Amino acid sequence: MVVKYLSALLLPGFMVVFFTKVAYSQVLALILTVALIAASVYKGYTESFLLIVVDAFSLTAGFYFSNKMMKRNRKQQ
Repeated sequence: MVVKYLSALLLPGFMVVFFTKVAYSQVLALILTVALIAASVYKGYTESFLLIVVDAFSLTAGFYFSNKMMKRNRKQQ
């Protein structure tokens, strides 16, 4: 159970940053990550509402860090 919460805390944020780096689009990265989380909820891997809240927090944090990354890249160019 702890592994699920730890994964929910870390992985969605990392996925948003990774997809932003690959696709050069924050919105596309966020949509892809939300789609993957929605698929896991649909398949029944998410057991509680708290796990969904932790996923949402991680998505928000990942979006924040990807926003900072994109701004830093724009300043360097």
